[in-house]
Amino acid sequence: MKPKISVLTLAVSNLENAVAFYRDGLGFPCKGILGEEFEGTETAPAGALGFFQLTNELILALYPRSELAKDANLPSAPESSLEFSIGYLADSKEDVDHIIDQAKSAGATLTDAPHERPWGIYSGYFKDPDGHLWEIIWNPSM
Repeated sequence: MKPKISVLTLAVSNLENAVAFYRDGLGFPCKGILGEEFEGTETAPAGALGFFQLTNELILALYPRSELAKDANLPSAPESSLEFSIGYLADSKEDVDHIIDQAKSAGATLTDAPHERPWGIYSGYFKDPDGHLWEIIWNPSM
């Protein structure tokens, strides 16, 4: 296996709202919700999801929480913002502030305002409407 991640799938509570947040709020390119013609059952997952083609061939997928649980054959579990964080490397401190403000305007919840960290970076955190934790980072050494 190559050391590469191709698809990052986030479980979401409301697919339409999540697609709107990433597409309209953060400006990620998206063709809308795909796979709506594949209806699920009580045990088989439905196919509707949002796909966002990001840079470096990475795909961000949004999948309803209930359908992801069915697809992975796992019981539903409570959501937690502390399972992982998604990081975005910004070009400057001003970019960090701008992206954080853009996310807040789109419905994100700020959890830690951008500030200098003792180890030399400038960053801040927000949660998307489904509670996924994002860190926006400027690292002057990169």
